[in-house]
Amino acid sequence: MTHTTPDPDSAEHERSSLGALFNDLTQNVSLLVRQEIELAKTELKESASSAGKGAGMYAGAGVAGHFVLLFLSVAAFFGLSLWIGYGFSALVVAALWAVIGLVLASAAKKKMQEIKGLPNTAETVKRIPSAFTPKDDAS
Repeated sequence: MTHTTPDPDSAEHERSSLGALFNDLTQNVSLLVRQEIELAKTELKESASSAGKGAGMYAGAGVAGHFVLLFLSVAAFFGLSLWIGYGFSALVVAALWAVIGLVLASAAKKKMQEIKGLPNTAETVKRIPSAFTPKDDAS
């Protein structure tokens, strides 16, 4: 028994070449997709790590800022107490912080009322054809 190789110009060789090319193409695409997924995972881990470190640093800055405001308030309390006494200076500092708190709360409320949610998503969901929505088969 002898094995013959197909003639390069024959239809059988062309089909086997196309099959081999298609097989190579699917393997290469599959490999590329797997590599891209691994790259995305690696980048996501690095980004999440950096974001976590940055958030921790912001938290530390917030604590430090809180202490600055605390000690400035104590200094203002003692400074005012030289002119108006301890009781009234405590009231002045507390009133100052109350005003600051009210202004911030008012600004926050205004910002929260500006939130619109997901208007584009809500609009596109309304456009979904009725064929994709569940129907009651009881009729």
